[in-house]
Amino acid sequence: MATYLGKEKMEEIFAEYGGDSKNTGSTEGQIALFTYRIQSLSKHLNEYKKDHSCRRSLLRLVGKRRQLLNYLAKKDINKYRALTEKLGIRK
Repeated sequence: MATYLGKEKMEEIFAEYGGDSKNTGSTEGQIALFTYRIQSLSKHLNEYKKDHSCRRSLLRLVGKRRQLLNYLAKKDINKYRALTEKLGIRK
């Protein structure tokens, strides 16, 4: 499957996007974490095209990220625009 997500990497993601490495509940941090996991699963699926359990996990993560992005857009449109620009997930 995809690479294991270590504690150090999670703290790094939340420190960069969530404001603090211990602030794991921030919407921005969770979206950034889902984006990192989606990218790693996508790389895995490019190599192993018939891994259907991985494909299902990827689609579930994309849906969760979409829900969080919708919530952030309703709550604070400026944070939404800044985050999508920084992560490069919108065209």
